Amino acid sequence: MTDATTTDAILAINAGSSSLKFALYEAESLALLCRGGVSGLGGGARLETSGSLVLTGAPPPACDHTGAVAWLLDALRRVPGLAVRAAGHRVVHGGRDFAAPVQVDDEVLARLDRLVPLASGHQPLNLAGLRAVAEAWPGLPQIACFDTAFHRSQPRLAQLFPIPRALSDEGLLRYGFHGLSYEHVAAVLPEVAGPRAEGRVIVAHLGHGASLCALRNRRSIASTMGLTALDGLMMGTRSGSVDPGLVLHLLRERGLSPDEVADLLNARSGLLGVSGISDDVRVLQASDDPRAAEALDLFAYRAVREAGSLVAALGGLDAVVFTAGIGEHAPRMRAAIAAGLAAFGVALDPARNAGGERCISQAGSRVAVYVVPANEELPIARAVVRCLAEAASRG
Repeated sequence: MTDATTTDAILAINAGSSSLKFALYEAESLALLCRGGVSGLGGGARLETSGSLVLTGAPPPACDHTGAVAWLLDALRRVPGLAVRAAGHRVVHGGRDFAAPVQVDDEVLARLDRLVPLASGHQPLNLAGLRAVAEAWPGLPQIACFDTAFHRSQPRLAQLFPIPRALSDEGLLRYGFHGLSYEHVAAVLPEVAGPRAEGRVIVAHLGHGASLCALRNRRSIASTMGLTALDGLMMGTRSGSVDPGLVLHLLRERGLSPDEVADLLNARSGLLGVSGISDDVRVLQASDDPRAAEALDLFAYRAVREAGSLVAALGGLDAVVFTAGIGEHAPRMRAAIAAGLAAFGVALDPARNAGGERCISQAGSRVAVYVVPANEELPIARAVVRCLAEAASRG
């Protein structure tokens, strides 16, 4: 706080394909002031907000990311007594060079641009958010927070592909993603799980994008995503792991171009591709089409198989945590995955699971199972505060 009438605040921004999510926190206590998002960018933009701080007006209906950011910053400037001190951004890929949040300047932005080929569906949008803030509010400190950074604690063997060493040395490694989500779960785990928090934990971030992360002592030791966010679990429209020979077959025998293969695996596979109906679990669960049931069964099966590999990496299992849209709101999917993990000591309580309680395992379950709401914005705000404090200590 600068004085009795001014509230210092930190803005967290998450730029998506057709939306801009944001959250505003009081800088000292990190109390949430406002959370919201602008959806329908490019046509029919809609604003939704919650919290004690009220934004007036609405973004232009046809605005893009740049226009939405400009409107948001202007709206925040109009709030009496509010002083935005910095903005933090989710940036999907930090490569091997960025293992922690960093204040953004032209050199950092140029280095992040070079990572676009490894996250072409996300990185350009994240960087567009950074550039939009720089244009609308020159001089406002900006901090990039990376989804890959949380996983840089993994052992070297967990990061290596079995490819020629020279390629690994050039940075073609398993990076892992959804790191901000996992960072939040790791931070709240002692409150949620007690002593189990420091044990062998698998966190299931299940949403339109999906992955699993193995935690020991609340640090990442393995994850299902790799060099890109296409690896690992079956997702809403992404295939997850497939035989590399399938990719070669599509290129050589089916005559698809690299761009067509990328579109097939990123936008036309997963739940949507297998069902031919939808990428939304809610729609598929409401359908009596056998293709919908098969897609859901495959999603659970793939999650169980990947979880088994993480149990092996952990040397056992003490707890499972479900988070993100499907993980939080699809009890039938949680039950299907838990049933597949019964051999490891997982036993759900059906009533707790249906009610969405924090702990959904049976009282006697050897492995505890929890549901934790996702929050990628709070770790961003915390990182911004740390970076600003470090910058101040350096003078």
